Amino acid sequence: MEINIEVNLSHLNEFTLLGFSDHPNLQNILFGIFLVIYLNILIGNGLIIIITKSDAALQTPMYFFLGNFAFLEICYTSAIVPRMLYDLWTRNKNISLLACAVQLFFFFVLAVPETLLMAVMAYDRYVAICKPLYYTLIMNHKMCTQLVIACWISGVPIILGQTYQVFSLSFCNSNVLNHFYCDISSLMMLSCGDTFWNEVSVYADTVLFAIFPFLLILSSYTRIFISIHKLPTVTGRSKAFSTCSSHLIVMGLFYGSAIIAYLQPKASYISGIEKILSLFYTTLTPLFNPLIYSLRNKDVIMAMKKLFSKLRVMKE
Repeated sequence: MEINIEVNLSHLNEFTLLGFSDHPNLQNILFGIFLVIYLNILIGNGLIIIITKSDAALQTPMYFFLGNFAFLEICYTSAIVPRMLYDLWTRNKNISLLACAVQLFFFFVLAVPETLLMAVMAYDRYVAICKPLYYTLIMNHKMCTQLVIACWISGVPIILGQTYQVFSLSFCNSNVLNHFYCDISSLMMLSCGDTFWNEVSVYADTVLFAIFPFLLILSSYTRIFISIHKLPTVTGRSKAFSTCSSHLIVMGLFYGSAIIAYLQPKASYISGIEKILSLFYTTLTPLFNPLIYSLRNKDVIMAMKKLFSKLRVMKE
């Protein structure tokens, strides 16, 4: 595909998302794959939301957070995947500056609560396992609601400022973004101005909203595993570890790819690598989330069986 890279900077009003155009023969196949993935994300996470809201046995802080996390996954992927599907289907790679800015803002404003909510879920497991006698007192409904609200709104002012800062840059030489969405690192690579403070800001946000929650999660699970080894029965240890391991798998997929992508120095970017890493935290983690939590959780499986039984009875 031939892309015009001659850009009149004074009239720059759109970018071109390369996406996966380096594989022109695979566009239809990729469209089908990502469509199936997106539909599974909507169905799987939607099912978790319905189950955690409708089943009386799942009205606990752990499943309250899980339901919110599933809803967040739907919103998070919806900021990226529908536009990617549109580009693959229409072969129209152009995106206006306004649309690009809106996508960047919503992507990050939804990614921040994702990392914070994972930390909250880890803290919830820490209190449940390490301080079981105080669990209902600490993790009461008011506290859980306040934690979720804090996760959702805490990053909004910073991300709003970050978005304004990036789109205040001057772009030169090309309007082609070598990515499938408006990624902040790809945008800064097109700037002909000094992006030092923008990069510092990105690293600072990564530390604040990714590294810091990641360390809190590691701290929580270190204490959890110490407590698990002190449990008197093998059954108790196995149940506690099974509950925590699901969260650890999701966390590992998300944090592993996101931290590598955003802490990688701008000068050392390898073409295509950032797109592969981005696929992990934008599509694969939301896809695996309901599978991991449902297939490894007996309470969720029982709730699903109850729900399907009710639907079967209603049909009859």
